[in-house]
Amino acid sequence: MSRIGKKPIQIPNGVEVQITNNIVKVKGPKGENEVEFLSEIKVEKKDNELIVSIAKETKNSPAFWGLTRALLNNVVIGSFEGFEKKLEIRGVGFKAVLEGKDRLKLDLGFSHDVFMDIPEGIEVKVEKEIITISGCSKQRVGQFAAKIRELKKPEPYKGKGIRYLGEKVRKKEGKKAAATK
Repeated sequence: MSRIGKKPIQIPNGVEVQITNNIVKVKGPKGENEVEFLSEIKVEKKDNELIVSIAKETKNSPAFWGLTRALLNNVVIGSFEGFEKKLEIRGVGFKAVLEGKDRLKLDLGFSHDVFMDIPEGIEVKVEKEIITISGCSKQRVGQFAAKIRELKKPEPYKGKGIRYLGEKVRKKEGKKAAATK
């Protein structure tokens, strides 16, 4: 029995939920999302709660029960509050600049600048060495942050690169100079 799946999802004021066939559409002040779920799972709205249960018992239905509940919870939270990830750029000469609202220019020590198109539904802010990525979809925000971080992961000797804000990078000791006799 799924511990996560049993918990009801509270629907905050200002959030509309529509259930049609196997799709749940959630609309709130921060945005609009939808989740498609399997026919093995049943989602119903009672008062200001979404209740997820198993409609048809199969081998994988307990796993999909908890997964569906978690995805629905993320959609409800995202449409009401939104999600945010912060990245920190460390390194001499490394910087990020917004070009318009749909393009991010990164100078990461390569022979060329790296340009990234900002996906629809995602908002990016740049303040000194910190890039803030926000949006109503947890998956899209996390995926875009991971793509940016992938360009220049923090290296273990000097710690230069792009890391999540607050991420600890284990530093390695460099080579020792050989003793001369």
